[in-house]
Amino acid sequence: MRKRFIAIVFFMFVTGVQAQERDSVLTVFWNLENFFDYTDQGTGESDAEFSSMGARHWSKKKFYRKCDNIAKSLLWMGDRYGRMPDVAGFAEVENRGVLSRLLNSTALRKYDYGIVHYDSPDRRGIDVALIYRRSSFGLVSKSRMTPSYEGEKLATRDILQVCLEGREGRCTHFIVNHHPSKFGGAGESEGRRIAAMAALRHMCDSLTDVSGYPVIAMGDFNDSPDGPAFELVEGVLVNKGISLHRKGEGSIRFEGKWDLIDNYLVSPEIDALTQMEVCRVPFLMTWEKKHPGEKPLRTYSGPRYIGGVSDHCPVILWYFQDN
Repeated sequence: MRKRFIAIVFFMFVTGVQAQERDSVLTVFWNLENFFDYTDQGTGESDAEFSSMGARHWSKKKFYRKCDNIAKSLLWMGDRYGRMPDVAGFAEVENRGVLSRLLNSTALRKYDYGIVHYDSPDRRGIDVALIYRRSSFGLVSKSRMTPSYEGEKLATRDILQVCLEGREGRCTHFIVNHHPSKFGGAGESEGRRIAAMAALRHMCDSLTDVSGYPVIAMGDFNDSPDGPAFELVEGVLVNKGISLHRKGEGSIRFEGKWDLIDNYLVSPEIDALTQMEVCRVPFLMTWEKKHPGEKPLRTYSGPRYIGGVSDHCPVILWYFQDN
């Protein structure tokens, strides 16, 4: 235990020194698992389920408690890594409104985060989004792409692209993904995940041809880093999660086994300047009795409200830019 503590302190010290000595960007990706507001706006079954009159009895109090827990986690990361996240990508957000309330009703209001969001055609009514520190970045452009499969657009989450320009004039494309799940079976759904990865590949090719700026693609890919869909981006993007996956690290725990479905893919030219880590927020971990070990604390365990945030751990990426 003492050796582990010393190792953790050493890592925090080294990371903090690197962040101070070098121009760097701290990026977070987090699947917030059903981050719905508490009103039924008639947009689908999930919207009705997560309302005060719905099956989850999702109330104003529970919603704002989730906002507070997300904010506390980002503030904890600020202490842990020596700075607040410069960029954060999210999955499973209902709309722009839940992000506005997150940023304006919690301690995050002290910071200068801007929001980039589009409504997606997803059947559950969930989207991806990105927030960024406006004191660190200017918004250059934004766009989205809906993956197509067998000639038709998928009723899934859009892929979100945001180009940000830093104080030093450097531009970076940040791409937020939430690829189709394995619901219905891994083999049955594999074609849809391959279609989403093909759309990401097409987006990256287009961005590189036009701007030449580096790409940081983040997201819940609903597959391990060695999944077949990742072959589509080989040579275009570097898979940052593959070495962590081989060490047994993961962002989600199912039946006692960790799996790294939340991941980063980066342009080859910045591979050596980036470092990925799974972030375990201590107060959002809980002990699992059936398969002994820690796992992320969800908002619900089945139908029972337990007050956490998500079944996913956030993943972070340091981008140490050359001066």
